[in-house]
Amino acid sequence: MLNPRPRKSPVSSRLERENVQDEIYEKIFVAILEHRLPPGTKLAEERLAEIFGVSRARIREVLARLAHEQTVELVPQRGAFVAKPTIQQAMDVFEARRLIEPAVVRRLVENLSPERVARLRQHQALEQDARRRGDKRSIVRLSGEFHALIAELAGNSALARQMRELTTLTCLIIFLYDAPTASTCLADEHSEMVEAIAHRDVARAEALMLEHLDHIESSLRLEPGTEEVDLESIFKA
Repeated sequence: MLNPRPRKSPVSSRLERENVQDEIYEKIFVAILEHRLPPGTKLAEERLAEIFGVSRARIREVLARLAHEQTVELVPQRGAFVAKPTIQQAMDVFEARRLIEPAVVRRLVENLSPERVARLRQHQALEQDARRRGDKRSIVRLSGEFHALIAELAGNSALARQMRELTTLTCLIIFLYDAPTASTCLADEHSEMVEAIAHRDVARAEALMLEHLDHIESSLRLEPGTEEVDLESIFKA
């Protein structure tokens, strides 16, 4: 007689559910960062549930999390859509980043360690490798993650969460108002910032960050576009 399979404890079942949700969340989040899911794309619960092999309730929880971070918009009676920032919202995002990021850089320099410098350099190596390979999707994603990493290394969890949201919104703004392959963040600009931080040159690091944000915003064209996307082709690839 076969032994019955042991029943999972409530705690292990809950952790398994959370792990599945985190995985789905990360896949959707990265697809947005890499411009595979353009702003305005409808995220149909039923279709996503089929693709990921989970219940609609699980998908609904993931979409609610993304909506809380302003990456997804929940429209009553219509469903969930990848956020589509307006021109005014785009301007607000850059204004917020100009206020926040110099302070984030300053805090990082004040709490700098060899390990944190190494993390920045490791990320720079990933960016440079993506550029050598011409991997445009990875370039876009890593460019945004660079700014989120600075906030994470600065050691303030509230600022890190805020920067993650702002950098994601910036990726959506760039998709809407410029070509998806635009030079969102130039490699040499990031390298210069890393060197200024590594040398604890606060004034230069802050100035470089502001110039960098000015460069990104000035490259935008206020001409939004739309594009139909096949969800299955993105997540089944």
